[in-house]
Amino acid sequence: MDSTNQPSSTGLDPNLAALLTYVLGFISGLVFLVLEKQSAYVRFHAYQSTIAFLALAIASFILTFIPLIGALLGSVLSLASLVLWVMLMIKAYQGERFKLPILGEMAEERSGL
Repeated sequence: MDSTNQPSSTGLDPNLAALLTYVLGFISGLVFLVLEKQSAYVRFHAYQSTIAFLALAIASFILTFIPLIGALLGSVLSLASLVLWVMLMIKAYQGERFKLPILGEMAEERSGL
């Protein structure tokens, strides 16, 4: 069975559930890691959301301590995060298991795919 066709234990369509794992960044990723017990597809996106957006939040926090260049790099990181966030939500809703380099592999290992 295709992983996107596995029903979600949340009762939502798997593509919608996968999209929702990204809506609040790592917070919604963590929520779906707790709630989702059936769909490896949804769990993959929940792990990827958690790992990616937690790493971005930590990087953004660290940049606040670097004078001048930190603000510039923080702005670039914020814009890149916004683009990544929208792209991941679209890909998830379309049923695509889009893997980010390195982080996607980590998510895939943990999701049971």
